[in-house]
Amino acid sequence: MRGEEDVKKQSYVIKPHLRKDLPVISHGKGIHLYDQEGKRYIDGCSGAVCASIGHGVEEIVQAMIDQAKKISFTYRSQFTSEAVESLAKRLSEWAPGDINWSFFVNSGSEATETAMKIAIQYWQEKGLNGKNKVISRWMSYHGITMGALSMSGHVLRRKRFIPLLEEFPVVSPPYCFRCPLAQTFPTCKLACAKELEIAITRIGEENIAAFIAESIIGAAGGAVVPPFGYYQEIREICTKHNILFIADEVMTGMGRTGANFGIDHWGVTPDIIALGKGMSAGYTPMAAAMVSDQIIEEIAGGSASIMSGHTYSANPQSAAVSLAVVEYMEKNQLVANARLIGSYLIKELTGLKQQFSLIGDVRGLGLMVGLELVKSKESLETFPLQLGITNRLIAKAMEKGLLVYPASGGLDGRAGDCVMITPPLNVSIEEIDQIISILEATIQELSIELIKEGILQA
Repeated sequence: MRGEEDVKKQSYVIKPHLRKDLPVISHGKGIHLYDQEGKRYIDGCSGAVCASIGHGVEEIVQAMIDQAKKISFTYRSQFTSEAVESLAKRLSEWAPGDINWSFFVNSGSEATETAMKIAIQYWQEKGLNGKNKVISRWMSYHGITMGALSMSGHVLRRKRFIPLLEEFPVVSPPYCFRCPLAQTFPTCKLACAKELEIAITRIGEENIAAFIAESIIGAAGGAVVPPFGYYQEIREICTKHNILFIADEVMTGMGRTGANFGIDHWGVTPDIIALGKGMSAGYTPMAAAMVSDQIIEEIAGGSASIMSGHTYSANPQSAAVSLAVVEYMEKNQLVANARLIGSYLIKELTGLKQQFSLIGDVRGLGLMVGLELVKSKESLETFPLQLGITNRLIAKAMEKGLLVYPASGGLDGRAGDCVMITPPLNVSIEEIDQIISILEATIQELSIELIKEGILQA
């Protein structure tokens, strides 16, 4: 029989790893988190690339309180609210082109799945019921619900559920570091983008509702930035073949890359945008599928109802919090700060790449930066996944008081290691220096261990 102390320690929470204990969080302030033992951590990854304005911001806390005193929940088919209407209006001002309409949901997975449903319904409203497939790229991640996972080209996350998933990923990623087509930019003439047209021809444009892509590849690749011209080509192909273009901005949207949306770096306007993470900065579950005037006009003139929604969709509590986040970002010019500080972060990380053979590539835009780890810089050989190099780096960094985010590296999902550095958008130069200092010590320690183990050459 367990003693009283054992009972007190018993946890019934299903954690990411059932045999691993996690520290208990106490509180957070700015870019720092504190556990109950008093240890301080730099949140170098904004949690899950989410806490984009840092922790404990008083304006957001006050917005929570003010809205809770009014009303926290109403059902979207019964009422709208000032908070919801104001948030939708503000997002329309942030979004490119005629992307003006927001369908609010609770998570990025729900946002991408809602985007998929809207794309299919749009063509149904036009009488084109056969256009019901959404195609995507390998090395992509659009969420963990079955629809969103079907769109995802994340090999490891798909693996357990293959029999239940649709075969949506059909196009190679724009992964210049390890070109899947064995070519080099710019002599490749954007062959990876042109591959979309080949896939459309094979499947038939009459069967395809939309193409979905992360503007910058996140967890599935570690901040992989397509070359300039890539999305211009994608937009042209989609328009030519009467296919909607969905930009997954769950991780890249709301200033993360130093622009309002990641896709803005290419000067392209998609038909639908999926938002999450940064729009609420982790202060509340909130996400959105944003659509163009053209799509809304078609549906409004037909069924006048989008077949999607969740109990907590468009709840006024989350809307008020998200609105306060957007207003805080505007007041403190955080998009510009992400652009400025991000350039410094990339420069400093590039310095670490020159210092350590373990770092094969530094890539990203703004404050969304990836480090790909390699066994050999000459051959770009990857480490086998069973060695757990990414997790070892993350654990060592956490011991030293720095949180970084895991991502995949390599082409086929069966090997390769990557981490992402994605601090809150209001991080300072001095705080970036602290991140770099801890990373340097972490990578040096890991490199020495791997050399002693015969895994890495000196």
